Amino acid sequence: MRATDTLYDLLSEYLQIDEDSISLVDQQIDNDIQLEYFEYSKNLESQLSDDEIIRKKDLIFDEQISTDEKKVLLVQLASLKNVEAYRTIEKYLKRPNNKLYDWAYLALLENRMRLESTLLNENKALITTGLGGKGNKLRYFIVFFTDDGSPITKLQKKIILSELNYAFKRNGAEVEEIIFEEGFASFTTVIPLHVPVQDLFNKIVKECNEFGGFLFDDYIITNIKVLDMDEIQELLALNNII
Repeated sequence: MRATDTLYDLLSEYLQIDEDSISLVDQQIDNDIQLEYFEYSKNLESQLSDDEIIRKKDLIFDEQISTDEKKVLLVQLASLKNVEAYRTIEKYLKRPNNKLYDWAYLALLENRMRLESTLLNENKALITTGLGGKGNKLRYFIVFFTDDGSPITKLQKKIILSELNYAFKRNGAEVEEIIFEEGFASFTTVIPLHVPVQDLFNKIVKECNEFGGFLFDDYIITNIKVLDMDEIQELLALNNII
């Protein structure tokens, strides 16, 4: 993947869909839960017909039914192109078992995507990440750090904020939170699908370094989770950056 490629470019090329056909999971859901859910969904080999699944739908409200059984039933309901299945999952989400909220939320989104694909007769794609998204934008966690590990000065903070705000305004992106600590600047952002993320941050670092070359050229970027300082230090040490 080139620095100028975008997620939308890849989806458009391989799935032949436009941006209006892409849905993002807006909530932050643990990556392990997502992987487990989609493994269930991929490997589901139910011998039940659609009617049989619908007849069992109210079992998800039964407190005597185990969590594992409800996981299976929610995945089964999600697989149907059926409004009644959608309304059942939607109702469950109003008073869910706390352990199953994220699971049921994913089931609702999957079922909605199937319904929309059928009703509109077009392909739909659902994008899920650990950090979620906002509208048509994906959320990322990024860390810039100084080239020698020294604390970021007041002037350097102003430069970073200025370059971020300028680049993000041009690209329809947003900074949600930024923290300066020791030799790090860490921040969460939401960035539109059509923006080449790697290219965007390469340019921001380059522009910052026009004012004294104080940032290391490489940086950390992830859409899986917000890293704490210990995790950041560990990643930098593993890559011989510090």
